[in-house]
Amino acid sequence: MNSFSLVTWNVNSVRIRLDLLKQLVEEKNPDVVCLQEVKAKKEDFPFDDIKKLGFEHICVYGMAGYNGVAILSKHPFKSVEEMNWVGKKDARHIKCILFDDIEINNIYIPAGGDIPDPIENLSFAYKLCFMDDISEYLEHRKAELKNKKILFCGDFNVAPSENDVWNHKQLLKIVSHTPIEVERLTRLFNSLDFVDAVRKFYKEPEKVFSWWSYRNPNWLTNDKGRRLDHIWVTKPLENRIANAEILKEFRSKERPSDHVPVMVEIFL
Repeated sequence: MNSFSLVTWNVNSVRIRLDLLKQLVEEKNPDVVCLQEVKAKKEDFPFDDIKKLGFEHICVYGMAGYNGVAILSKHPFKSVEEMNWVGKKDARHIKCILFDDIEINNIYIPAGGDIPDPIENLSFAYKLCFMDDISEYLEHRKAELKNKKILFCGDFNVAPSENDVWNHKQLLKIVSHTPIEVERLTRLFNSLDFVDAVRKFYKEPEKVFSWWSYRNPNWLTNDKGRRLDHIWVTKPLENRIANAEILKEFRSKERPSDHVPVMVEIFL
């Protein structure tokens, strides 16, 4: 084995999406799958069904009804840790060590509600604080961490670039693309001098999306999407990124998530 493939995917309920997860495994055969919004407590998580797909190693940070993150792996974990930010234990970040000491961080950044004002909307304030909290943690440890093999992935709920949304001007006041959110995510991106693995293969100014709203029945023809799902790596992994792929076809499948899987291959 000279490389491994990793998928990040907001499944919007792992139990509803089991058939699609099976299709993903059959079509792409990933080694590691990072799921967000699994919407299941540990005791309700479908461990047996997922182990039948070949993932013998599963770590879950779950809660009832919403949120929840999980890492599915065909290879053993060296360590697993649940991470919490802004003083909340709301199942949004889990990390593990795999392979030659590669740290995999699976993160579900809060959506932030509909009003992009941290005073009027506490959910939006929480989203900004969540990003700031992780940034500050990493910034204080930058000298130590920037030379480690670290991968951040997940549903970050921010589309940072003008070409990560279908219309930059129309979305400047819409949560997920407002300047204040982009600023906060950029701070997080710069905290360890991350590299955007997907944009290495989908070069600017190409429009790239990973999410299309359920409210838009004509999503495929009008293509009003946003790139909310990201995979970042630190510099020691930059030259080991072999490929990246956004699996847009999964948005057209039966009972889809509104997010599609995003996949990278990394040399070991």
